[in-house]
Amino acid sequence: MKILVLGGGGREHALVWAIAQNPKCQKIFCAPGNAGINKIATHADLNILKPDEIVDFCKNKAIDFVVIGPEAPLLAGVSDALRLQNILTFGPSKEASMLEASKSFTKEICRSGNIPTAISETFYDFKSAKTYLERSDYPIVVKADGLAAGKGVVIAESKKIALNTIESMLSGRFGVAGDSLIIEEFLPGEELSYFVLCDGKTLLPIGSAQDHKRAFDGDRGPNTGGMGAYSPAPTLTKALEKKILSKIIKPTIDIMNSRGSPFLGVLYAGLMIKDGEPSLIEYNVRFGDPECQVLMVRLGAQILDVLLDCAEQKLNESRINWANDSAISVVMATKGYPANYKKGTIIKNISSAEKIDGVEVFHAGTKTDSNEVLANGGRVLNITCRESNLKLAHKKVYQAAALIDWTDGFYRNDIGWRGLK
Repeated sequence: MKILVLGGGGREHALVWAIAQNPKCQKIFCAPGNAGINKIATHADLNILKPDEIVDFCKNKAIDFVVIGPEAPLLAGVSDALRLQNILTFGPSKEASMLEASKSFTKEICRSGNIPTAISETFYDFKSAKTYLERSDYPIVVKADGLAAGKGVVIAESKKIALNTIESMLSGRFGVAGDSLIIEEFLPGEELSYFVLCDGKTLLPIGSAQDHKRAFDGDRGPNTGGMGAYSPAPTLTKALEKKILSKIIKPTIDIMNSRGSPFLGVLYAGLMIKDGEPSLIEYNVRFGDPECQVLMVRLGAQILDVLLDCAEQKLNESRINWANDSAISVVMATKGYPANYKKGTIIKNISSAEKIDGVEVFHAGTKTDSNEVLANGGRVLNITCRESNLKLAHKKVYQAAALIDWTDGFYRNDIGWRGLK
């Protein structure tokens, strides 16, 4: 098969790495790719937000299967355009992608399906939001309604912080994503990332992970797109998984079907667990980043088979073969992230880190120049390790991280602390 993967981050590097191991994959393209991806896949010079451009490329190159990594192409209608041309595609429709693109849309789904989630209100202006905050308890959570690259959520410990946040969001900090915002109650507990494939009818669970959103050790500092993850999440018991599927995932899928917007792709539920009961924080309609990295090193080549089954609506014939293993991924980011940071700094000794058995270094924000690897984003590398247990994977991943020579980078030293505890 000829396969095209859309995206250029650590998630897509991990997807390309896993898919390329499957014998069904004869040739793999990626757009826009990065310094790491381009060592495995053929670079495709495409604007991934232009459906017609993607369709023409697929026809010219006789592409058999397209895997869409990030959410932006989904909302640009790329999956819809490809399916109209009968090009096999993994990724939900633009309409179904509203589960991620609009938090108020998801809250409406939750109300319709009696899905457990935080009590919330949607606001379009500062005055009404301020009035709501006057009678609220703290901490409270403020979220940009639309897509904000994982940075549109603030846990406000006080009314002053909440007021500053809503003023910033509504004044254009996140562009159109902040034209409206959600204010919701703060849910205590332990976070869990849970992933299922859905072909509109059948659900196939494909793993769990725990992300680390805060920038610095001890879960301190600003929210980020994710500073590291590990899988599986020890929080997930069989009893809890049954509740997640019956109380949250299945009602969502049923409601989307009833609306005429069947969900075909990966549904990533960000959950809060307290006293064995799950509540939905938010949905994403693509693999998480960096959760995808730990899932891919655990799943390996079989991921292509299950993605194909999903796209062909044959998930009832599909299954996952899990090993008794663990994986961990540590994000190396540019100093200053998630605020202001510089690009173009040189990163050395990546190959030394990759020589440690079980370690893969997935590139996120990188490019090459004169055979040098340069930082080209906020989150830049994902040092990832799969091992027989989390303790050993943790030891090796930090050995690998210490070998990378990048004075302008930083990383958390406590990724996986909950699982190790």
